[in-house]
Amino acid sequence: MTSSRVTNPLFVLLAASTGCALTVLDTNVVAIILPTIAREFRASFADIEWVISTYVLCFASLLLPAGAIADRYGRRRIYLIGITTFALTSLFCGAAPSATALYLARALQGVSAAFLLAPALAIIGHTFHNPDERNRAWAIWGSIMGLTMVLAPIIGGIIAYALGWRWAFYINIPICVLLAGAVFILVKESRDTDARRLDPAGIIFFAAFMFGLTWGMINGQASGWTSWNALNGFIGGSISLGIFIASERAQSRPMLDLGLFSNPRFLGAVWAMFAYAASAQVMASMLPLFLQNGLGRSALQAGFAMLPFALAMLIFPHIGRLLERHISSSGILASGLSCVAIGNGITAWGAYVGSWIIVMAGMVVIGSGGGLLNGETQKAIMSVVPKERSGMASGISTTSRFSGI
Repeated sequence: MTSSRVTNPLFVLLAASTGCALTVLDTNVVAIILPTIAREFRASFADIEWVISTYVLCFASLLLPAGAIADRYGRRRIYLIGITTFALTSLFCGAAPSATALYLARALQGVSAAFLLAPALAIIGHTFHNPDERNRAWAIWGSIMGLTMVLAPIIGGIIAYALGWRWAFYINIPICVLLAGAVFILVKESRDTDARRLDPAGIIFFAAFMFGLTWGMINGQASGWTSWNALNGFIGGSISLGIFIASERAQSRPMLDLGLFSNPRFLGAVWAMFAYAASAQVMASMLPLFLQNGLGRSALQAGFAMLPFALAMLIFPHIGRLLERHISSSGILASGLSCVAIGNGITAWGAYVGSWIIVMAGMVVIGSGGGLLNGETQKAIMSVVPKERSGMASGISTTSRFSGI
């Protein structure tokens, strides 16, 4: 069902990209203020890491189901629901009276973020399907994400220094109010007209698989990879994955089209997204912690120290668009991944010898590779899937991304 209103596609792109940027802003700002939260609640660093872990657990578990639900019930409608609930859960996070209350509020925020990000990407994928328009749209999207990464550490540092950590969450509320108004006015409703009933078994067992996998990885790092907490997560996740695959194969129009994984272009794009997230995007959260806890910088200093990394993330999507005239998408992905690998090596060397200059140089190289990959990986996945199932495509891409993180 589509309304008759005509809207400039650029405005639709900006409205959808803002929702994506909001999740990036929230994640990166929280990474900056995490030590401040730990001091106020007198929690250990291992304990306060659950501020991020509970969010990621719920977020990663629901991205694919959120995309499928958006395809079925309307991408605009689900996007508005995601924006509204993200604002409410941000209020709960800011008002949390204890570390435990903050963990619970962050879990709810992770749920709402899944229903914010997946439909936003689906709206972009559905709106831009001509190859030239799609390339331009994802380049702009990548630059917006890069700009967010430029601003987020600085915003986080200023908030921690001048306002207190609670405003890192309260700041989301007015942004959500303005964004909801823009989406209501600018974005037309779209959905998969061939979608049938929801796939409750697929939703439950995929969420259980992702939850178990993420739980195992979090506890593996904290308690050891052979600890019962980690093994229970991996075993439960593996069983859920088997049931999920069997359930999807039994359906004529499943939540996840497993046949896509026989397409080398699609499979390569998914692996590239995972590798990019695991080795480049994750640095937006890890580097601020290293700068504060490893190099003794304040939250404000760490925010500004992230500028070289973030500026490279801002600039290199446009360089990637220029490179498209000369090399293929797979060539850009390979170049970006190589650049990130070299940058991680330089950064690790700088951390080992305690050289600030080498660490900063490595951050620039990581950001450069990440800038090439950010929009290109998203475009590579979305371009393989029919636009009618853009919600499924966005769910696959974001699940790959946040599994890596």
